Order: sequence, then C-alpha cells, then structure tokens
Amino acid sequence: MDTTVARRSESGLPVGRGLRARLLVAGPAFVAAIAYIDPGNFATNFAAGSQYGYLLLWVIVAANLLAMLVQNLSAKLGLATGLNLAELCRERFRTPVRWGMWAQAEVVAVATDLAEVIGGAVALSLLFGIPLFTGGVITGVVAFGLLALQARGHRPFERAITLLFVVILVALFSTVWQVDVSVGGAVAGLVPRFAGTDTVLLATGILGATVMPHVIYLHSALTQRRITAATPEERRFVLRTTRVDVLAGMGTAGIVNASMLLIAAAVFAGSALPDTDTLDGVHAGLGVAVGQGAAIAFGVALLASGLASSGVGTYAGQVVMQGFIHRRIPILLRRVLTLAPALVVLGLGVDPTGALVLSQVVLSFGIPFALIPLVMFTSNRSIMGPLVNRRPTTAAAVVVAALIIGLNAFLVAEVLFGG
Repeated sequence: MDTTVARRSESGLPVGRGLRARLLVAGPAFVAAIAYIDPGNFATNFAAGSQYGYLLLWVIVAANLLAMLVQNLSAKLGLATGLNLAELCRERFRTPVRWGMWAQAEVVAVATDLAEVIGGAVALSLLFGIPLFTGGVITGVVAFGLLALQARGHRPFERAITLLFVVILVALFSTVWQVDVSVGGAVAGLVPRFAGTDTVLLATGILGATVMPHVIYLHSALTQRRITAATPEERRFVLRTTRVDVLAGMGTAGIVNASMLLIAAAVFAGSALPDTDTLDGVHAGLGVAVGQGAAIAFGVALLASGLASSGVGTYAGQVVMQGFIHRRIPILLRRVLTLAPALVVLGLGVDPTGALVLSQVVLSFGIPFALIPLVMFTSNRSIMGPLVNRRPTTAAAVVVAALIIGLNAFLVAEVLFGG
C-alpha cells in the first residue's frame, strides 16, 4: 500500500498520491451514507426479503447507484462553491421561496428524527427490555453526545459515525455467514423483474425513499470548507478523491442493505415464522431460526443505526436552518425540538413500524425541494466554474431526479389513497 507522505502546495493541500493525502479529503461520504442504512431501511429491506425472497435484490443495487450520483453532485457543489446547498438556495431564490423551503425542510427534519429515534428505541427494547419511551430518551441523549464531538472539529464526529457504520456492517455480516444464502437465488435477484402489483409498490418504496433530502443538504456542508483547491491540479486531486469517497461510502451502504435482504430471504422467505415484516418479528424470527446470537446482532445493528442516523439528522437540521435563514439555535434546543414529536409518538403507544412508514412518506415530500436545486446549481457554469457537470452527467442527473420524484409521488399516492 502506498503510504508516501503527500506533497503540499502553497495552500496546504496535499496533491501527492499517498494514502495520507487521500485520507485528508475522505470521510464525508460515510457520514452521509448513514442515511441510507437508517432504521427505515432495516424495515423495508427485511420486509422485501421476507415476503419475496431474492426477487428485489436488483432494486437495492439500483437504489444505491442513484445514491452515488446524487451524493457525488452534493459533495461537488460544496467543493466548487464553498457554500452548501441551503446557502445557495438563500442566495439564488427570493425570500418567500427560501422561507417556504426552510419550513418544509424543518418538517422533514422532524420526520427524520422520528424514524431514527424509534429505531433506536425499538433496538433498546429488543436488547434490554427497556420501555420504548425511555429508549427514545436514551437514543436522543446519546445522539446529542455524538453531536457534541463537533466542538472538537469535523474529524472526531466523522470517526464516531464511521465506527457505528462499521458496527452495523460487522453485526449484519456475522449473520450472513451463519445462514444458507442461495447464490443462484441472489444472482437471479439481480435481474430486474416483478411478481405482481405488490412487488412494484415495495420496489417503489425502496427506490423512491432511498435518497433522503436532509443528507443532500448535509453532504455539501461536509465538503464546503474542508479543503481549498487553488490550482487545476489540486481541484482534480480533490474531485477524484471525493468520488472515491462517495463510491466507498455509498457502495458499503449498498452492501449493508443487500445483506439485510439476503438474511431475510434465506431465513424467512416461505417460512411459517410470524410478523417477519416488522422489526420485532425479525428479531424474534432470527432468534428462533438462526440462534440468539443472530437476534442480538440484529438488535446491535439496529441500535447503532438509530444512534448514528439520529446524530447525523440533527446535524443536517442545523445546516438547513443556518443555510436558509442565516440563523442558528443552540444544538441542545434543536435536539429537544426534533426529539419531542418522536417521544410523543412513543409515549402514546403508536405502532413503531407504522410510524416508520409514515415518516418515510413525509420525507418523500421533501425530495423535490432538495434534488431540483441540486441539479440546477451543479449544471450552472457561473456557479460551479470548472467543476460544472458535463452534459452526460446533467442528463443522467435530470433522469435520476425525475425518476426519484416520480417514484416518491407514486409512493405517497399509494399510501394515502391506495386504500
């Protein structure tokens, strides 16, 4: 492995090819990738494998390819402009528009925290028998502790989130190795196809709810002032390294999501185990079919997902407020404001899985407000300079944006009016 010490320019940017140079630029994508393996993904991916086996594995692969493009554009926007997406919206749009965009983004922030806190609370209940409301409070407090790491710079926060990412990966992989995954079935699952209307709806849920609006804003903020590239050589180095970071982060998230479906398909598809389309049912089913170690690993992975994604979601909310209206509130107050609705839901005894589904529908409404400006800005040479999208990239981004927005609209219509 190349560990050469990187050569530095007058701006201090490493432009060599050494590992140390790359690590100075890498990291944001793994923070953003947490949004792609949050508790909502656990619920959807395990449901897909339990009900339809390996059939929808191709949907997870396609969803993560879309995520790679979107997150690469967001990261590039921050690098090229020194501003994040919310700040550019404040600069470019009229006051009523940006205030409206901020209002909907705050609603999305609450829905985001709802899903993450519920996931953490369910995990604590499964692992330790802690009541859901108490588990929600614990999740919120630990997530606040993660956010406190920001006071020491971006690196400690990124390392903590990446560590939780690794915990999720290892916990799920420890179960994959214990179950009899059908290689032939998995390969067949990579061929795009459906098996009735219900599979179309589930695939729409996986694809349409993959790209979360808060993480589009956040990724641009994570890269905006990370490194200043003063020369064309430096820009090329940073852009290449950022692309590798996105590929690694989103690719690993894709592997995690695929492992959830593979476990569910191998263990639950065609079985008589009850309620394997719920988080509680998955935990109980793994304990019966694989062993208590697999059930514990599932609970640990779900807990790490809830804690990490809750911290990332609150961080994103702070970025959105500061960007759109140039205001900041104490992070503790923001934590309390976004945590309160989740605690109310848990306190009222609302079904956790149903609340997760509802939160995903609310998140779907926020997609156009983040995705359309992202494509507009990254395609504008006066904004992006030499890092402007090439025409094929813009064409692909337009298609992806239209696909994601269309799928989300279909998902919302089905959930609200499909009967």
